[in-house]
Amino acid sequence: MHAVSCTPSGCSEPAMHLYLLLSLCVSLLAQTHSSTSGTDISDSDIKTVSELLYKLDVNKASSAELVIDRQALIPDSETGLEKDLSPRTLFKFVDEESLFSKPTFSALLALLDNYHRQTGQTENFSEAQVSEQDRFLHEVISKTDVGRELYFFFRNKGRYSSEAEFIQDLKMMWFGLYSRSSNKMDSSGFEHIFAGEIKGGKVSGFHNWIRFYLQEKEESLNYYSHSFDGPWTTFPDVMGMQFEWGGYFKQVGSSIIGSSPEFDFALYSLCYISRPGKRCHLSVGGKAMSIQTYTWDNSSYGNGKKYIGSAYPATP
Repeated sequence: MHAVSCTPSGCSEPAMHLYLLLSLCVSLLAQTHSSTSGTDISDSDIKTVSELLYKLDVNKASSAELVIDRQALIPDSETGLEKDLSPRTLFKFVDEESLFSKPTFSALLALLDNYHRQTGQTENFSEAQVSEQDRFLHEVISKTDVGRELYFFFRNKGRYSSEAEFIQDLKMMWFGLYSRSSNKMDSSGFEHIFAGEIKGGKVSGFHNWIRFYLQEKEESLNYYSHSFDGPWTTFPDVMGMQFEWGGYFKQVGSSIIGSSPEFDFALYSLCYISRPGKRCHLSVGGKAMSIQTYTWDNSSYGNGKKYIGSAYPATP
């Protein structure tokens, strides 16, 4: 093996080749780190694609399909008082025939009864229930413009090389089980965010308007008040609500209201993949929206990837 040397006046030819090779390796490592950490996706990129997803959401509710009755608005200082200040339900009218017949709504509804809401109880899925997860991902990602645009965005950023790879990663980060209590495989990002859980005597998660409406309709949920209402005058809107669910209280449960399942899933996935564990700043209908995500740090899947801990619209 030949010795390689440099002098103050320069390097020998072999040393220069080695220097260039090392420089290339350092550059590639930096690019890899950038790709995995999300620094290659700018805030401007996120705002642009979120605005596009909003425009592509043809399945969101219209004012004829959804009517809400906001009633009591309270200051942040009173959210923990547990007072029922709204005598009527939040959802005054939902056109189930129109909305719930849409494939992505139908696919979501099939999933919502697959979970034990109390943490500490192991979640076991039948083959049919696993198929329902696959159907949901296929409907929201492969068969809607919202889902396809989200995939194209990440593919163009070098995050995924195929739609199949993207969907498989979404399945793991959203539906992969982990333990929130008693060392039981009792939770997932999807259950926490879309279905809601009970942990420590309180409502945990529960950030989906369709689930809220269905539980309210069954008289399992009692809407108390809201402490935040977004600037949107059409759907989707954002609200921060106080409510009681089967004897348990939620101090501030924020949800996007009137959106399609694919829109919620796409925004939360966009923010989790681009800004994991951080606040993610979007543009929706020309107005600012923020999503806060949390990683689940106690277990992982694949090569150290983290499951979704939570994601929800951040309120001031």
